Amino acid sequence: MKNMVSRERNRAASYRKLQMLRSITNSPADCKTSIILDATKYIEELRQRIERINQHIAMAQNCTCQNSYPVQLRVEAQDKGFLIKVLSERCCRGLLVFILEAFEDLGLDVLQARVSCSECFRLEAVGVKVRNKYITNIYTHTHTYTH
Repeated sequence: MKNMVSRERNRAASYRKLQMLRSITNSPADCKTSIILDATKYIEELRQRIERINQHIAMAQNCTCQNSYPVQLRVEAQDKGFLIKVLSERCCRGLLVFILEAFEDLGLDVLQARVSCSECFRLEAVGVKVRNKYITNIYTHTHTYTH
């Protein structure tokens, strides 16, 4: 009996997680496999967006900085959104504005941010994806991109 109740609890928890994943990815699918495939595609789209942002940052840096310095971008999934870290060895004029505009273009709402521009550029921001005025948490793997 105890085993049966435990199985039913696990099944209910799995169903809730699958529905949450379906909601996050806007998947119209009903079957588990299709929802997971949609989530995989969604994660890949996010990875490509991050890569594009990283490329834009590198381009902005090359345009506004005299010397070429690498920009590091790290995105980590957290319980309530993303932790986004940007580091450049040198401060570049307009970089912060550019990054915040990129967040806006991606539909990321910045909940909290810490920025330092003294000797190098450092940004740590906690953001969440906003859809239709509802905040949605997104769970992905951690990616680090360096240019």
